Amino acid sequence: MTQPAQDQQPQHWLEGILDVLAEAVEGGTPGQGTAFLDGTAADGSGNNGLLATLDRLSAEQASQDIRGTSIAGHTRHSAFHMEVMVRWERDGDRGPFDWKGSFHPALVGDEEWDELRVRLRAAYDALRAFARTQQDAEATGDVAGGLAGAVAHVAYHLGAIRQMHKELA
Repeated sequence: MTQPAQDQQPQHWLEGILDVLAEAVEGGTPGQGTAFLDGTAADGSGNNGLLATLDRLSAEQASQDIRGTSIAGHTRHSAFHMEVMVRWERDGDRGPFDWKGSFHPALVGDEEWDELRVRLRAAYDALRAFARTQQDAEATGDVAGGLAGAVAHVAYHLGAIRQMHKELA
């Protein structure tokens, strides 16, 4: 996380949340310390963020059933959650949302796997863009809690996906 120099203002609360979200999704900054992931080496290797983790998998691997679910299902659900977060906070959309259905389909072909990773990146970018609109707004429990919850949710699914990746044949 960014530490302010003696003569700089402390980091805005929102930037701290976005730093941890970026680490979960994009991985650590090469050669720098991290908040919770294994560090990314200075040459960029060892990136264990969600996007890099998914990019190392084929559609076949992402579709493999692992204890009743798949990495593709977790990926689809993670994208859906970030999309809902933006709709909830920005648009006031309170659902209903098909959380169970957001894991399906669990099987993907090559083209669908590529599209799903693009969807995940777009959902992440939209969430960051929404969060930036809150920079000058008064911090509220709803927005701060929603963003903190989004970070926790992404981190949870990243961990699940990384453990599932170990199970792949």
